[in-house]
Amino acid sequence: MKKIYLAVNGTLMRGLELNQNLQKADAEFVRETITEPAYRLWSIGDRHPAMMKVAEGGAAIAVEIWAVPPAGVCQILLQEPPGLCIGKVRLNNGEVVLGVLGEAFLCKDQLEITQWGGWRAYTTSCKPKLLR
Repeated sequence: MKKIYLAVNGTLMRGLELNQNLQKADAEFVRETITEPAYRLWSIGDRHPAMMKVAEGGAAIAVEIWAVPPAGVCQILLQEPPGLCIGKVRLNNGEVVLGVLGEAFLCKDQLEITQWGGWRAYTTSCKPKLLR
């Protein structure tokens, strides 16, 4: 069965809080990469990030690519926090894959962390209180 590439940008990444959701879905890590410079990233209460594509003022965001069985994509999405969804993400090499994105309402009044270039860089530099 052909697997679907899924770009993840937060707590689903290797070694982080929700990575077990990918593993339980029989996903396989493929590679680390970055998006095209058309995305912005917010910290949602320092529990998880939300990435959105923007028309201007975007940056490249660090992501991991995972190969996921089709049924696993649904399983993973159902376990994501409210306000996160699956959409198309363009990588820096022009490839388009499915990815975890945030809905606009989720990012309202939250801390924008785009300048860190990714969730790992933000959490390493700022040491937020994650996933209580």
